[in-house]
Amino acid sequence: MRAKTSVFFCTECGNETSKWAGRCPACGAWNTIVEQAAPKTTAAQKGRGGMALRAKAHPIDDLSVEEDPRFPTGMGELDRVLGGGAVRGSLVLVGGAPGIGKSTLMLQICGKLCEQSKVLYVSGEESPHQLKMRAKRLAVASERLYVLSETSLGDVLASVDEEKPDVLIIDSIQTMCNEALDSPAGSVAQVKDCTMSLMQLAKGQGVTVFVIGHVNKEGSIAGPKVLEHMVDCVLYFEGDQHMTYRILRAAKNRFGATNEIGVFEMRNEGLAEVPNPSEMLLSGRPADAPGTCVTCVMEGARPVLAEIQALIAPAAQNVPRRTSNGFDYNRAAMLLAVLEKRGALKVSGCDAFLNVIGGLTLDEPAADLAAILALASSYLDKPIGNRVAAVGEVGLTGEVRSVSHLSQRLSEVQRLGFERCIVPKHHAERLDQIKGLQLVPVSNLGDALRQVLGG
Repeated sequence: MRAKTSVFFCTECGNETSKWAGRCPACGAWNTIVEQAAPKTTAAQKGRGGMALRAKAHPIDDLSVEEDPRFPTGMGELDRVLGGGAVRGSLVLVGGAPGIGKSTLMLQICGKLCEQSKVLYVSGEESPHQLKMRAKRLAVASERLYVLSETSLGDVLASVDEEKPDVLIIDSIQTMCNEALDSPAGSVAQVKDCTMSLMQLAKGQGVTVFVIGHVNKEGSIAGPKVLEHMVDCVLYFEGDQHMTYRILRAAKNRFGATNEIGVFEMRNEGLAEVPNPSEMLLSGRPADAPGTCVTCVMEGARPVLAEIQALIAPAAQNVPRRTSNGFDYNRAAMLLAVLEKRGALKVSGCDAFLNVIGGLTLDEPAADLAAILALASSYLDKPIGNRVAAVGEVGLTGEVRSVSHLSQRLSEVQRLGFERCIVPKHHAERLDQIKGLQLVPVSNLGDALRQVLGG
């Protein structure tokens, strides 16, 4: 039987198929199947008699575990996202759009890591002199920081055996190439094979490996989407290149909680940590302007205040426009329908625009009440007030339902100087009074509109 000369991969989910298809059978994405040369099995991968070498099983009681496998990276926000620090022998993938600041973040942590560890920084995109210039700008200097400009995976692994680093940083995985494969660098086969070799290095020698992966706007190229199931942690660096703030988000973490975020500000001297993201997201908020409301969302274990702005205007065309930025489009359309049906506001003939300030993406129902109050405030042209916040989920019948971690959210609301907070009535009865914060319990949308806008 003739061996396969090529295989087909989905660049969205990494699923492998035997033939090309217009739609991936695993994730349902269209036009993401690409053909790659089938990887060859080398003699080094086989043992005696052509059989693959296999590991020996051990009783779990005989295995030892390090008491404190974590170590700090020197950046509190990164440690928070990782769950308390990096884990020795782990493989961490840092993904994001090109130019967002991934290389800057990795080079900055080298300065702190070198105080206790030996670091090897491998760049396939910059020369050693370019790395030195960037390190000088970021004020990173240490005798224990080694840099290597190389794209060959074999040479990188040889340098690891020679230098014996504690931390290895690969910038980026799309530039690494295994000469044993016929496919070009950056292809699905190359990216998966190189990452598998790095994973074996991390698990076998206890080296902590950070891998940088570039993604486009849809995140569909060969990179993080293909490798998410192989690595221990997946961190996404998000933000608009035209804005100074960046958000580091954990999408997967085998050693801690997911959906944690870290906030950074891009400055001339590099990335600066933002320990209080709520204050940052509310800076520059207009005073007594209609169409704006503040809510509190949970990003992992951290409560974060976010400002939702809305604009309702008469439709310029026969079909009204619906635009949402940072808020789920389908949920925004549902809230508009609830506002018209249960709130008696004729918004169906108006253009509606919804925007979350600061580049945040709100994906939990706790922001429903603030969004619908911002829409109503814009329609009625009545301000809600600078010191008023709202937390709650809105159902199709107009009821306001309770949300999780309400006590933590209210503590953050009070800490930022807000005086009133609209909360679900069902949950308000079980809450302790918070000094300086007046709780306004509401059971449905009509109650909320009357309490806030007098409508």
